[in-house]
Amino acid sequence: MIKQVIIGLATEGSTDTRFLESIVRRTFEDVALECSESIEIFDLVPLEKSSGSSRSIEEKALDYAEKANLSGVMILCFHVDADNKTDDRAFKERVNPAFEAIIKSDEELCKNLIAIVPIQMTEAWMLADKELLKSELGTLKNDEELGINKKPETFADPKKIIEESIQIVRQELSKRRRYQLKIDDLYQPIGQKINLQKLDTLSSYSKFKEAVRETFRKLNYLR
Repeated sequence: MIKQVIIGLATEGSTDTRFLESIVRRTFEDVALECSESIEIFDLVPLEKSSGSSRSIEEKALDYAEKANLSGVMILCFHVDADNKTDDRAFKERVNPAFEAIIKSDEELCKNLIAIVPIQMTEAWMLADKELLKSELGTLKNDEELGINKKPETFADPKKIIEESIQIVRQELSKRRRYQLKIDDLYQPIGQKINLQKLDTLSSYSKFKEAVRETFRKLNYLR
């Protein structure tokens, strides 16, 4: 009998969802190939952002876990940007308190939890596959000319770096096309096409993938 996995995804914003949705599913599919039995990975369930800016991290996390449970989600992935050169603070101040609140709750909640914490921000993952980024930008300029000639996780503001590379590429374009190129248009196609092996060179992605393996072990899908 084929085992099934239904994954919920809670992100910080809509662009994060567009970028991460395909990556998360493909990562689960990759790990499923390591299992001895066949596993079917369903389409992800994007969870509506928890409302109320004054609510605590714990309250928002419990809300997501309840929505996930009601949606039949088996594994809930939480995305937060590290906003730093390491993920230590993000785990200490946001991820760990959120997960502890869910685990300790007596309510019917989804309690198989995985953190997705890109170093600095999600856009660092977009820079993992620079050839793909340049292809989506439609440019023949090299990494140095575009200002992307560093390791992705070493950029303090990777989103700004991509936006600046767009500005450089715009100078090549006709006036008609110049203002059509925007960073918002890159999230989904790059998320769908990005080479996972290149993502695996990033510490934060490797940590996420190992968390997927550990969750599969808890479900007795992987030994």
